[in-house]
Amino acid sequence: MIDNTPYFVGWGTLTLINAGLAQGKGRSGLAWWFFSLFLGPVATFLIVILDPVTTPTGS
Repeated sequence: MIDNTPYFVGWGTLTLINAGLAQGKGRSGLAWWFFSLFLGPVATFLIVILDPVTTPTGS
């Protein structure tokens, strides 16, 4: 039987890293965590190339 434990641990770690990166850019960490479960490294690439979310100033 093949032991996939390191693969799942690495993928899970990547999802948490992506959530942190997304929050740092002003995006939803939970949404990107979920997105990363399915896309993994593709989600990382998207987070890195997307511009940070800017909030409009009210003055």
